[in-house]
Amino acid sequence: MWTEDFLSYLALERNYSPRTVGEYRDDLDAFESYYKEMDGTLSWATIDEDVVRDWLVSMMEAGRAATTVNRRLSALRTFYKFLLKRGRVERDPVRDIQGPKKRKPLPVFVKEREMDRLLDGAFFGDGFSGKRDKLMLEMFYVTGIRLSELTGLDTCDVDRGRRVVKVTGKRNKQRVVPFGDELDALLEDYFAARDAAGAGRDGPMFVDGKGRRISSCRVRRTVQKYLGLVTTLKKRSPHVLRHTFATSMLNHDADLETLKELMGHESISTTEVYAHTTFEELKRMYNQAHPRA
Repeated sequence: MWTEDFLSYLALERNYSPRTVGEYRDDLDAFESYYKEMDGTLSWATIDEDVVRDWLVSMMEAGRAATTVNRRLSALRTFYKFLLKRGRVERDPVRDIQGPKKRKPLPVFVKEREMDRLLDGAFFGDGFSGKRDKLMLEMFYVTGIRLSELTGLDTCDVDRGRRVVKVTGKRNKQRVVPFGDELDALLEDYFAARDAAGAGRDGPMFVDGKGRRISSCRVRRTVQKYLGLVTTLKKRSPHVLRHTFATSMLNHDADLETLKELMGHESISTTEVYAHTTFEELKRMYNQAHPRA
């Protein structure tokens, strides 16, 4: 009876859609079934915090996603607020209950052998666009810069003598990222192709066929196209290459503080997610390789 009064309140006074009201019904029915199976003498008025916590634990142990558990807890919380206002119950058993934290998805990255196959293969043409596209892919992978940082580069930001690129990141914060011989060789090829195309060496670093600064949309399409040649990942974006840079650095013994500076993170906690990524990869490889795993 109490649940029906609550659902009518949602539909008539709060103007919730039939679908939303139905979701509330399902969530409350799930909890009611749980506590009645636990103890047939329990009722909405006698439920305490321990029963609610046990319900949350049972859902997590059953493999329910944190989003599902939190949605059901929210429905229960709203229901008890209604009951309190109507004087049906004297206390709210959900008030001090915290739901599970949502797990952030681990970053997606391209495997090293796939990147080697792409950058060492004959996928790029010998003309201006081919040399530019290969340089963009290599720069994402070698420096870990963001899409907006790459498109915002000017030729004066690249110092081939010192082998560093000056990157302007979020909130105009600048950092310097080193690069090696391979990227320098690609830079030389690209600048030669730019000269031949009459684009010169001033202004934007990456340009289209008409000498204009390349657009973010064009770069996204380019990255998606070439990554599609070597990986089956559904997500194939410039940010995936940034994740790939970070994962490769950690796999080759870079420390988190160094990686934080190279990537331009404000906090080390942002960088730490990549440590989880490499650990998950280690576990996967262990389970595949060890005969008794």
